[in-house]
Amino acid sequence: MKLGKVFLVGAGPGDPGLMTVRGLQLLRKAGVVVYDRLVNPILLEEAPANAALIFAGKTSSYHSLPQEQINELLISHARSGSQVVRLKGGDPFVFGRGGEEAEALRAAGIPFEVVPGVSSAVAVPAYAGIPLTHRKLSSSFAVITGHEACKAKVSVDWGLLAKSVDTLVVLMGLKSLPSIAAKLIEHGRPAETPVALIRSGTTEEQQVIIGTLADIGPQCAKLRPPVLAVVGEVVKLSESLQWLSSSYASGNLFQEILWPASVNPSAPELGPRSIG
Repeated sequence: MKLGKVFLVGAGPGDPGLMTVRGLQLLRKAGVVVYDRLVNPILLEEAPANAALIFAGKTSSYHSLPQEQINELLISHARSGSQVVRLKGGDPFVFGRGGEEAEALRAAGIPFEVVPGVSSAVAVPAYAGIPLTHRKLSSSFAVITGHEACKAKVSVDWGLLAKSVDTLVVLMGLKSLPSIAAKLIEHGRPAETPVALIRSGTTEEQQVIIGTLADIGPQCAKLRPPVLAVVGEVVKLSESLQWLSSSYASGNLFQEILWPASVNPSAPELGPRSIG
């Protein structure tokens, strides 16, 4: 039997219109789709009717499948000859454990391809009118996971983040954000530094709360995951640069045609693709 292939595909941050053309082409030809919790369900409708859809979602307190079992699923289906799309929220290599899955596939001799996606780290702030860099306000940004703040022994250098990075993006950090804010202030970041909490960014459920490092902690209780936080002076631009509400008024951004007819699911491969 011919060996199948695994495609580690980034589904984008939530708005299905941000799925890449390459990712869509592969999804429409998939035999097996292993998808995460934050993947927009609309995207699953693009898979063939006979494709096997396998949920592998995770939250901070619940994993439907352990990572080791997900790895084995990808390997076993590829060995059976299937084209497997591992559909991951955002970008597979940005806190998506895509690197671990790629390592498991390589060790098992399974060919794979990585299809980058639009990361929530950049897209969600943009949908809230927050540019991560701005010539007058920010020339650097860093992305961290909030889980790091909960570990007894952390790898994050809070001193460097507090003083050397203009804009800080925190993924999966709702519960730990009060602790993160305290650490940044402790290491020299001004308490009045603006902070934005963005829930379900790029979707119709998007909510934005603006505060400062000093007062953002209590605001966290008003939201539930998924929440992304942005720390830095660029947050001040949100009020003047927000654009999403005007998109609703002009026909609802999220109900427009997702992809043009020219995105042909039977299109030929776009050049050499094998990485495995």
